[in-house]
Amino acid sequence: MIESGREVAVPGIDPHGPVPKYAQLREILLDLIERDELPPGAPIPSERELCRRYGLSRMTVRQAVDRLVAEGRLQRVPGKGTFVAQPRIELTLPLNSFTEDIRSRGMAPGARELGRRVVRAGPHLAARLGIRPGDAVHVIERLRTADGEPVGIDRTHIPAALAPGLEEADLTGRSLYALLEARYGIVMDGGELTITAGTADPADASLLGLPGGAAVLVLHRRSFAGGVCAEYGVSTYRADRYQLKAALGAPAPGLAPEGAERSARP
Repeated sequence: MIESGREVAVPGIDPHGPVPKYAQLREILLDLIERDELPPGAPIPSERELCRRYGLSRMTVRQAVDRLVAEGRLQRVPGKGTFVAQPRIELTLPLNSFTEDIRSRGMAPGARELGRRVVRAGPHLAARLGIRPGDAVHVIERLRTADGEPVGIDRTHIPAALAPGLEEADLTGRSLYALLEARYGIVMDGGELTITAGTADPADASLLGLPGGAAVLVLHRRSFAGGVCAEYGVSTYRADRYQLKAALGAPAPGLAPEGAERSARP
């Protein structure tokens, strides 16, 4: 609740933790959506109700809801409210690192680190990584470039138990996957990738050199090593620089369509 103009914490929101309060609320809402407590097409609680329930300001609630709308998880209907978006159709894409992908297209990959920290996993992040809520997780945020031009922002989450000391590792000019293999023996051998359309929030748009609200692709990736989820990544890529290229054809009975690939447009 809010008392005398200040926010008072209720269960589910940690006002003193390293994760911003809007991000914590985003994770709570995602957890409700993925447990079907808020099914597709259902309205979410009003901003006023979310403020009351979680002891947050309206600005904080709006920031969380705006992020979920941008990611395509929620949908605003003028005059009616905000609803859980319908599930997207998924394409299966090959496992590949950004560095390998950009090099394969004859461009020079680059990265500028935006931040690195260790956090405690909330329910949503724990479910994505297959760990317990409260387990330590490395979070690495990087601005990715191709031939020096910003093309995407990667937010990578790796269980700390799999990569102790990763927070001190130098990633300058180095693929994260290559580092994980060389230092920790983690070899990614499978994964899941979901790509949705979204709009860039002001902070991401500024980093990517885009106007606020510009179209972006939002990638959610879970990468596995020996059957264990070793990485959960959320990436925002410029829609004017990335497209999906899929091979179409009649699959054999019982088989998924032939793979697709992610490509960067010159």
